[in-house]
Amino acid sequence: MFFGRGAVMPKQKTNKSVKKRLRVTGTGKLKRNKANKRHLLSGRTSKRKRQLRRGEILPNSITKKHLHAMGIS
Repeated sequence: MFFGRGAVMPKQKTNKSVKKRLRVTGTGKLKRNKANKRHLLSGRTSKRKRQLRRGEILPNSITKKHLHAMGIS
């Protein structure tokens, strides 16, 4: 592609939805919040609701793909 005076490679766009849903930990892993914590909570036990508060680490098999979508590395 030619823009202006020379050839310029197109930039990779950040996937904003992935960036909002995931956080990078200090060791470079990805952390996300668990689902099923928005409504209809009266039918769930206290133990289940407590367990849903904790985040979850994504598996290494998809971490690289999501980091690329976030614009990191």
